[in-house]
Amino acid sequence: MPQIDDLVLFTQVIEHGSFSKVAELNTITKSVVSKRISKLESELGVQLIYRTTRKLTLTEPGEVLYHRSKDIRQIAHSAFDAVTGFSETLSGHIRMSVPTISGELLLAEAVSDFCQKHPGMTVDMSLDNHFVDLLSENVDLVIRTGYLEDSSLIARHIFNSRWVICASPTYIEQYGMPMTPKALQHHNCLGYNQQSTGPFDWQFIRNGELYTLKVAGNFSSDNAAALRKSTLAGNGLSYLPTCLIYDDLQQGSLVEVLPEHAGKVVGIYAVYPYTRKPAKRIQALIEHIRERYLEIKDRF
Repeated sequence: MPQIDDLVLFTQVIEHGSFSKVAELNTITKSVVSKRISKLESELGVQLIYRTTRKLTLTEPGEVLYHRSKDIRQIAHSAFDAVTGFSETLSGHIRMSVPTISGELLLAEAVSDFCQKHPGMTVDMSLDNHFVDLLSENVDLVIRTGYLEDSSLIARHIFNSRWVICASPTYIEQYGMPMTPKALQHHNCLGYNQQSTGPFDWQFIRNGELYTLKVAGNFSSDNAAALRKSTLAGNGLSYLPTCLIYDDLQQGSLVEVLPEHAGKVVGIYAVYPYTRKPAKRIQALIEHIRERYLEIKDRF
């Protein structure tokens, strides 16, 4: 397999257009640069560069390789900076926005602990379930559920949250336990308005494939905690994140419904504006949050 160092050397040759300049930059001889590029070509089985006395020209495979690997040095440096930054003294201010559930259940304590661990840091955390425009609102970091396609933002996956269908024992005793997803169409299902597919379009899994089934009910809310309370009161079934109702399930005040059919899993992401070198304090806070999620992964 080709060495990463040779790939970096190849990108430098293209960027500087000269074996001699790259040799000087790396304190090696021109012949060494040439031999390593030839070795890379040999290992890949293709010619990457047309060499003439006047200039270097990329072949078609060379074009593909260059465009796929030209950021490799920056990515490596960012990765090293992110790790080494954790041992440094951090300072500064972070404005962040998190979903209400995540803030109440985990992040308030996790983020305040981060500030205690780094006395030079201050964090302003807003709890908001609605879309936050990081750039216009001058927000440094957002924790979001579900990936957002936006070229001006970077989304780092932190964890996956499993959702479950649940009901109170009182509701099950009165209306019966649904044995199939279609049976839910004869039950009062409580809808979550923040769900991207719609409050009453519930996700299930069949033969390893996800599908959506439309259910119905007399109550919906954009607040999952409100749905939990309605479900505890015996007013219907809800599709809720495991972390929100974990204790209720353990205590028996709620029971899981159709566990082998429920297929909703929502990714939790840390999202921040695109920069070539994000602030170490942002990277450190993201890693701190990720570690906290991993500590209680059974609840998710």
